[in-house]
Amino acid sequence: MAQQVSPEPHSPDQWQSALRVLDVLDIISGASRPVSAEHLAQRTSRPRPVLAQLLRWLCEQGLTTALDDGSYIPGPVLRLMSAPGSPHAEHVLRHALVGLRDTVGAAVYVSSYTDGEVTISQYADGPTAPKVHEWVDFRAAAHASAVGKSLLAQLDFDSRMDHLSRRQPVRLTARTITNHHALFHALDAHGPQAAQFDLLEYSTQEVCVAIPLTVAGQVGCVALSLPAAQRHRLVDAARTLSNRSAGLLLSLLLARPSPAEAASAGPSDGRPPGSSVGATPPPGPAPASCGPLSGQSAGPATPRLAAAVALPLLGLHLPPSISTPVPRIRHLVSNSPCGRGVNS
Repeated sequence: MAQQVSPEPHSPDQWQSALRVLDVLDIISGASRPVSAEHLAQRTSRPRPVLAQLLRWLCEQGLTTALDDGSYIPGPVLRLMSAPGSPHAEHVLRHALVGLRDTVGAAVYVSSYTDGEVTISQYADGPTAPKVHEWVDFRAAAHASAVGKSLLAQLDFDSRMDHLSRRQPVRLTARTITNHHALFHALDAHGPQAAQFDLLEYSTQEVCVAIPLTVAGQVGCVALSLPAAQRHRLVDAARTLSNRSAGLLLSLLLARPSPAEAASAGPSDGRPPGSSVGATPPPGPAPASCGPLSGQSAGPATPRLAAAVALPLLGLHLPPSISTPVPRIRHLVSNSPCGRGVNS
């Protein structure tokens, strides 16, 4: 039988690093007066050297401002994002996706496992970064696509079996894995937080990679796709995606409705309202061809959300010392049963 795998009980370390950034910004933006480093250390329980480096980085990015007495106030970027009339969350997230697309030079996707189905909630493509041609509904191809495999890898054994009983694996290319035991072995080979690859398994026209996101019980991932002719770029693009995804994913998490709001919105059909994965992109230069998150609020950004979306919007990185190394992507590709020839 396939190995039983339970989802990780905690967020990946990279998410914890991003959350620490948001905790500091929350304290500074919510205070009625300048906040001292001593107060921040007490509130966050962070070691002084780590906190000092984080505060220097936040000042460099314009998210905080250091005063002469050593205290901190919101910086110009944070004030701009939190000001009345600032862009709504959906607008900022679209720009964040476009920035990530342009950075990796590939179409990018945000996906979640919603109501027992693979859901592409956001994506951004463009003339030089075409999206995957959905020749088979992604909801029926979780066993073959990078997005689907990343989501399946984060499910427990019973949830996987339930999904595959409803969505029977079928061969889409010569490299598609259809045997449950072989599929689960491939999913579990490097752990539930490893990158998952589609190396010509969904289609012979594209290669893809997905980086997992499991936060507050929500299984999800961020992914990219490249035309098969550009498969030699996959490893470097995947590494860049992993490096740059924390801010984007945190923004998406914070933009989601509360559990009560989600319940009142009703069940999702696996597609964002007013859009579909295969929809024609709206007119305009290099658009973010994506619909809003299901049930997403259209209200103005809160200070906490504004702080989160400012990071990916401006293309910022978390300080290296409080982030974790990226997954060993080249190792994962080279050891994949379908990995031969990807880097050639």
